[in-house]
Amino acid sequence: MGKSSNKKKKEKQRRGSAGMAMNISEESHLLNFSEAMDTSETGASAQVLGVLGRKIKKGAPTSRSKNLRKKKAIEKAISLSEKSEEKILKNENKSSRTQSAKRLYD
Repeated sequence: MGKSSNKKKKEKQRRGSAGMAMNISEESHLLNFSEAMDTSETGASAQVLGVLGRKIKKGAPTSRSKNLRKKKAIEKAISLSEKSEEKILKNENKSSRTQSAKRLYD
C-alpha cells in the first residue's frame, strides 16, 4: 500500500509542474485576447448602477412560513378527524344492518 501512495504523490507532482507550465502560456494568451476585445459599450454599467441603488426584496419572513405550516397541520387534522368519523358511521351502519338481519331470522 505504501508504494502506491508514493506513486500517486509523484504523479501529482509531475502533473503539477507540467500544469503550471501550461497555465503560464495560457495566461499570456488570455492577456493578448483581452487587449483585442472591444469595450466601447458602456451603457450596461449605467444600468448596473441603477440596480444597485434599489432595495433587494427579501424572501417571506419565517413567521409567514410558520403560519402556513400551522394551517396545513390544522387542515390535515380536520381531514383525519372527518375520515375517522366516516369510518365510525360506516361501522355503526354495518352493525345495525347485521342486527336487523339477525332479528328477521330469529
